Amino acid sequence: MREFIVEADGGSRGNPGPAGYGAVVGDAATGETLVEAAEYIGVATNNVAEYRGLLAGLRAAHELDPEARVHVRMDSKLVVEQMTGRWKIKHPAMKPLAAQAARVFPPERVTYEWIPRAQNKHADRLANEAMDAGKRGEAWSAATSRAALDTPPARPEPAGPPGDAAAGAARARAALASASGGPTAAEVAGAGSGGVRTEADARAAGAGAASGAAGTGVASGGVAGAGSGGVRTEADARAAGAGAASGAAGTGAAAEGAGAAEAAGAKADADVRAARAVATPSAGWAPADLGPPATFVLLRHGETPLTPQKRFSGSGGSDPSLSGVGREQAEKAGEFLARRGTVQAVVASPLARTRETAGIVAARLGLDVTVEEGLRETDFGAWEGLTFGEVRERHPDDLNAWLSSPDAEPTGGGESFAATAARVAATRDRLTAEYRGRTVLLVTHVTPIKTFIRLALGAPPEALFRMELSAASLSAVAYYADGNASVRLFNDTSHLR
Repeated sequence: MREFIVEADGGSRGNPGPAGYGAVVGDAATGETLVEAAEYIGVATNNVAEYRGLLAGLRAAHELDPEARVHVRMDSKLVVEQMTGRWKIKHPAMKPLAAQAARVFPPERVTYEWIPRAQNKHADRLANEAMDAGKRGEAWSAATSRAALDTPPARPEPAGPPGDAAAGAARARAALASASGGPTAAEVAGAGSGGVRTEADARAAGAGAASGAAGTGVASGGVAGAGSGGVRTEADARAAGAGAASGAAGTGAAAEGAGAAEAAGAKADADVRAARAVATPSAGWAPADLGPPATFVLLRHGETPLTPQKRFSGSGGSDPSLSGVGREQAEKAGEFLARRGTVQAVVASPLARTRETAGIVAARLGLDVTVEEGLRETDFGAWEGLTFGEVRERHPDDLNAWLSSPDAEPTGGGESFAATAARVAATRDRLTAEYRGRTVLLVTHVTPIKTFIRLALGAPPEALFRMELSAASLSAVAYYADGNASVRLFNDTSHLR
């Protein structure tokens, strides 16, 4: 079941006074922003505006997938406590709004979490944009919105390659050791006396880190929604992204010099928050201030004639094409990924079976296929086309050495698992840099996929022999800006049933 994160906020300049709301819907698995919504609602209180933001966010999520689960994050303690039933709703203007919000999804599929205002900046900026538009007598327009670009994530620079679990754990331990437990710089900056900061205040508070905005991959573009409000979807943002991203880069460069000290403080704070999230079991996803990750959806190719016979089939053999079963599996994978709608690029190994699988899936997604040499399968040398039993019978000493050491090569000068791991790690680093903040489908083979998983977990080389990976199965790993990785899925074949 798909899961969304809804972040919502509302504000009133006068309380009651001119009011507006903002809401953001994100994919919980990838961190991608899927929908933005904002609207000027006339004269209202802070709390009414917050409820209107919640309702807009839930409705936008429902339009994306009415069967999804939703986790709502808001900085309004009142709304969170009332929607969870812990506090009673007494205000007559809020009762009908709360009732409408409760009916959008079944209650068992919606959870609520209170967050500090500093962690709700995206929705806050949308609300302020809506109020600014209302002051001008205009409707909020997604085409002119800068909410995503003006919400700078505090991104610590990775000390090791993305997905290096050992380096990420070391940084987490160091940050925990130095943490004082006090409020972070971002939390102090966000602790104003009013309900919602103005857009100018928000930009001033975030100036030191604004240079990171262009790297988030969230564009400022789209179309306004019907009526006086507006909604921007992920597809709209991508379509208008190039010009907005270059503008954000210029804005960040101008702010970088003035905010060097703030940026340094934000980096240290981000390290501490990331470490606390790692150490806190209740944190179900990476901290929002790390920005959207580069997410690799790993698809093993469909069956070939050699697959059911369990024969070694690497990059040094006959390079078989898909069987009829394999093509059917690829079609089912494409249908599933098309329904999910989050894949933004397709990259495939150069071997025939992966290129054929990728072509079938990409056709369903309306995307092109990029070929990446680093995703090819291990070269199994003289073992190509043989079963495990046949290799044991013909080359027992070489097989025992191969099972005992990642540095051992298959008979006849094949590729060792250590060499494969080095190749996959280099490919991972290139692709995470190229697809930062995006979701990319990698169509590859058993050994590369297991290696991506092993490296993300920091598991030893022998872990490769302890994983089962089915034909046309899906796995997923998210790579964050601090160098940490999160394994989200492994060997899922539910789409084939």
